[in-house]
Amino acid sequence: MNNTIAKLEFAQICWVIPDIHATADFLSNSLGIAFPKPELVRAQDLNMSYYGKVVDAEWLTTQTYNGGTYLELVQPLSGQSMFHDYLAKHPEGGIQHHAFRLPVSGFEKVTNELRKTYALISEVDHPIAKMSFFDTYKTMGVVTEIMGITPEGWKILEQVESGG
Repeated sequence: MNNTIAKLEFAQICWVIPDIHATADFLSNSLGIAFPKPELVRAQDLNMSYYGKVVDAEWLTTQTYNGGTYLELVQPLSGQSMFHDYLAKHPEGGIQHHAFRLPVSGFEKVTNELRKTYALISEVDHPIAKMSFFDTYKTMGVVTEIMGITPEGWKILEQVESGG
């Protein structure tokens, strides 16, 4: 895996937690990290697969950009997903995945290489990015997400990262 992701850019840390409001408040009050209001996300709306099938799952999520890294919070609500699995095993919550990004043109090469060694948990094909989540729990203690950012996605990220 080191050779495969060595040239990718570290992009995100995601906490899966039982109470998104308490976690966002804690990070805001203790570290001064402000998060937008959490939004309801449905797996079906993202066409997000879970072990190859799009399932009925919902969660709250919020994300902010801080110090060169995106910080994401997820609170599972219903259904089945990798987020629900994590919280079932770790009811107190914790860091569930980290993400690396690259242009979408190199996405298939990287994800095909990782598929040789790691099980694919979830996939998303979104207009701004393709995302694949690999089971790297035994290797790293967390899931590894690979994000292939589309040209439209880079424009959005540049706005966010420049403070716009």
